[in-house]
Amino acid sequence: MFESLSDRLEGAFKILSGNNRITELNIAESIKEIRRALVGADVNYKIAKDFTDRVKDKAMGAQNVLKSVSPGQLMVKIVLDELTELMGGQSVGINVKGSPGVVLVAGLQGSGKTTFCGKLAKYLKEKRQLSPLLVACDVYRPAAIDQLTVLAESLKVAIYTEIDNKNPVEIAQNALKHAKAHGHNVIIVDTAGRLAVDELMMEEVERIKAAVQPTETLFVVDSMTGQDAVNTAEAFNTRINFDGVVLTKLDGDTRGGAALSIQYTVGKPIKFVSMGEKLDTLDVFYPDRMAQRILGMGDIVSLVEKAQMDFDEVEAKRIEKRIKQNKFDFNDFIGQMQQVKKMGDIKSLLGMIPGLGKALKDVQIDDKQIARVEAIVQSMTPKERANPDLINLSRKKRISRGCGQPLDTINLFMKNFEHMKKMMHQMANSPMPGTPGGMPKGGGGFRR
Repeated sequence: MFESLSDRLEGAFKILSGNNRITELNIAESIKEIRRALVGADVNYKIAKDFTDRVKDKAMGAQNVLKSVSPGQLMVKIVLDELTELMGGQSVGINVKGSPGVVLVAGLQGSGKTTFCGKLAKYLKEKRQLSPLLVACDVYRPAAIDQLTVLAESLKVAIYTEIDNKNPVEIAQNALKHAKAHGHNVIIVDTAGRLAVDELMMEEVERIKAAVQPTETLFVVDSMTGQDAVNTAEAFNTRINFDGVVLTKLDGDTRGGAALSIQYTVGKPIKFVSMGEKLDTLDVFYPDRMAQRILGMGDIVSLVEKAQMDFDEVEAKRIEKRIKQNKFDFNDFIGQMQQVKKMGDIKSLLGMIPGLGKALKDVQIDDKQIARVEAIVQSMTPKERANPDLINLSRKKRISRGCGQPLDTINLFMKNFEHMKKMMHQMANSPMPGTPGGMPKGGGGFRR
């Protein structure tokens, strides 16, 4: 996500790194590279020029004020602040207050609306403790109702459908009555995908909105479409005056143009970003955190929040105690792996750590590797998982046959597990990492 933009901005900052003061000449050169980076990320030229003009004005205004800050550091700070403002300044929450609250979801065909509706239902159920009702108003796309039904069943949330009714306005109105009668405090209306040039379909979504009076209208846009997404958002906003934007497929080959331009163009905030098909990959959009990630600063706050939401405090204390007693076994190991998996894509999580995003840019982290490790552990007997020291050569051969991995892989895994267990024990019992008796010098983790 945004790798190309991040690299080009870093190059722009390097122009100033060898200078001990800001001048019009080196600022002009750096600004030109920043503008090129933004245009290369599919940001409209007018927006890119306006952005860099503000950056230049701030940089020139600060040249005689901040003596203790290097030009490179100053430019990073100014660009960080301006990127944050460009994307909205601060996070804006979703309005689901009402009896019930009504969320109307609209967007282009193939933008990921239906999947987003499922993700939003999960978010509102688990993080806002609400009782959502999914409403299937896409009566045109084959299997759209089936898709939403499958999502609802997997999430254990209610769904309202009318298989024989082809009038989405009536369906939405009837769903609203159903929600009131059955105690649902928020409904999520999944509408059919439409083109901004499709007059009949645009009129239909306008009628749905007028009929149910939503507390929140969200426009879902595929972030991979770049500047086209911004143009489409402008057309939709003119017709339905939506409240916020949802960027989907942010894990794809996106250059960032939509995320950087949409707030500036339509004056409406990005409220959520979504990655992949997994239902737990929906995040509230924070402009400052996204700006930090674009500039390679990571996003520790979001990482900590994910950990707090997905980790069991009681279980964490139990694991800490077992590590200190050097009793950490394969049952504990597989449990911790599953906890981390619940937090989302591993590479995305590691990218939130400052400095790691760039280091991992060309590294392929295959989720199948995690599945292979799980297969190895699951091929052990309960006794072996609880007592790793029991695993001798003959047991390794049986585990190898059970998981379909060569014996060398089993040996490497066992060696890495023992190394990790030893390091965790030493760190847990050290008053401070790096002190005598504490963490040993050298690398850690799984290694060859």
